[in-house]
Amino acid sequence: MKHMKTYHSMTHDTDLGPIVIEGPLSSNELGHFKFHEQLTAFRPADKQFAALMGIADFPEGRILVARAGDTIVGYVTYLHPDPLERWSEFNMKDLIELGAIEIIPAYRGARVASNLLKLSMMDDFMENYIIISTEYYWHWDLDGTNLSIWNYRKVMEKMMATGGLLPAPTDDPEIISHPANCLMVRIGKNVPEESVEQFDKLRFLTRHNHRKMREGL
Repeated sequence: MKHMKTYHSMTHDTDLGPIVIEGPLSSNELGHFKFHEQLTAFRPADKQFAALMGIADFPEGRILVARAGDTIVGYVTYLHPDPLERWSEFNMKDLIELGAIEIIPAYRGARVASNLLKLSMMDDFMENYIIISTEYYWHWDLDGTNLSIWNYRKVMEKMMATGGLLPAPTDDPEIISHPANCLMVRIGKNVPEESVEQFDKLRFLTRHNHRKMREGL
């Protein structure tokens, strides 16, 4: 599968002034910008910026950013699932994961994240993918937002829906370990039926493996 990427951009007005939302960007293009020091949800800012540059040059990797001037204040990533995760089990070339989305506190509530998702889906090639996002409540900034787990999930679901990702059932042990966790999914209109069927096996891999074991007895 040849992964095609088409650049899009938009200007989004906020109370702090206009910001540019654009991508996907290559590592070389990302290198022209500064990375805001408060983008530390996953690791220290400098290390996270280096990680984004690595993802940007993966064949399937996509980095879209929100920037104020030459400073990145938010981003979203897409890439194949981690090899250690169940979602890489069948090595599906048309399955990608929304791996991270992060906005600095000053721009939260300004629809920056939802516009990053909207811009992501402007690329017609995204219709060739099954896109997933695994949402775990222990990754959520409950203290910073002063939201309860359930209110945070409502906000998260509404934001993800702007990119077409909706909750989907699964028997993944980590996700079902807490009722607030969820799997979000968007199936592109060009995804073949055999990929959808394979993905359904992935969603219920525990059940699928138990069935195989029983059939092998």
